[in-house]
Amino acid sequence: MERYAWKATVLPGKLEEYVHRHNTIWPEMKEVLHAAGIRNYTIWNVGNELFGYYECDSVEEAARVQAESPVVDRWNEYMKDVMLMEMDPVTGAQPLMKQVFFFD
Repeated sequence: MERYAWKATVLPGKLEEYVHRHNTIWPEMKEVLHAAGIRNYTIWNVGNELFGYYECDSVEEAARVQAESPVVDRWNEYMKDVMLMEMDPVTGAQPLMKQVFFFD
């Protein structure tokens, strides 16, 4: 199992809408996440900061499946008016965060 973490920012006044959109996530988006092998996906916030975490068999494979999905492209477009997300120009995904501590 591999772990992946990302960070982003909710636009001012948009947290309630951000939460609503995730509470009503599209079934086809869930299918893509499942096909990518993503599980235990959790997102937290403090103020306007977001922190996301998920587990998968392969971060590389999960990134590939998402990058090739038109559903993910539509979801990212849908979310642009409620959040700012830095994207890596090479991978097209959020920059990979470096793990600095783990306790099991």
